[in-house]
Amino acid sequence: MDIKIEFQPRSVQELAVNVKEPPQKFFVKGSDGGVLDSAVPLVDVPVVDIGLLTSPSSSSLQELEKLRSALSTWGCFQIVNHGMTSGFLDKVREVAEQFFALPMAEKQKYSRQEDSIEGYGNDMVLSDQQTIDWTDRLYLTLSPEDQRQYIFWPQNPEAFREVLHKYTINLKQVNEILLKAMAKSLSLHDDSFLNQYGEKALITARYNFYPPCPRPDLILGVKPHADGSAITFLLQDKHVEGLQFLKDKEWFRVPIISHALLVNVGDQIEIMSNGIFKSPVHRVVTNSERDRITLAVFCIPDSENEIQPLDELVTEAKPRLYRKVKDYVSLYFQYYQQGKRPIEAALI
Repeated sequence: MDIKIEFQPRSVQELAVNVKEPPQKFFVKGSDGGVLDSAVPLVDVPVVDIGLLTSPSSSSLQELEKLRSALSTWGCFQIVNHGMTSGFLDKVREVAEQFFALPMAEKQKYSRQEDSIEGYGNDMVLSDQQTIDWTDRLYLTLSPEDQRQYIFWPQNPEAFREVLHKYTINLKQVNEILLKAMAKSLSLHDDSFLNQYGEKALITARYNFYPPCPRPDLILGVKPHADGSAITFLLQDKHVEGLQFLKDKEWFRVPIISHALLVNVGDQIEIMSNGIFKSPVHRVVTNSERDRITLAVFCIPDSENEIQPLDELVTEAKPRLYRKVKDYVSLYFQYYQQGKRPIEAALI
């Protein structure tokens, strides 16, 4: 069956300025839009030191245990000592702020095509029943470099491309360290997750701009979902919260640590770990007063590789939970816009 994809010609940023009551398609159906206040409890996840993960000292074992515990409970953690200075992370934030502050005509030079997510725009509309996220986005392919579509990479601000390229190089290194550390934390060979991840893995970026919302009680910045990646890195807004994780049917807000990166595993690591590591459901709530800008980077296994539970993690006590999957993200966006979890299709 063909899926009808409509194009949203008007940015959410424009709606926030010109419309007092947003269109009904933004309103969450059947539940509240979420709340952003101190009454929502904080996510209790550790801060992991990347340097200690690779240290030969006994501190490494403690850090690995911290990592394993975080991923088997919350599915997320914050990382420090990742090789990037606070000043550089501020520069990453700065070029994003400068881009979204450009006149609309300038940003639209990088507009996505109707049948693609790459470029500047907002939600694809796959059905009349779909709830639209209160956000504008800039999607870019970062790696492999020969797959970059530079027509979507802003030349204004001038430093945008150089900063993003440097950020990509750093994250590729951190991603490899984390995949090895995850294996070590389960007493597996270092390359156990890396072998399924593959050498032709895809890395994509999504810049998110959340303008003030007149109805934060009924409208979400991003609807509840889990990621289709192996690992997701999030550089949070330095001042404005918004991300929340679901655990035991309760939402928890994520604190801001300005020099840290938030890391969560996606569905493909949950499959590889045979359900030991949890791909967490999360959402973004809105607020009525302040803009919020974040940068999510998704590390996605080679689409030609078959993803499946590692043999060492399948036992009589813990049988195989998931079947083999290939090119997992191909259906991800379709499921996401329908409010479904694609990982359910992989369950045995």
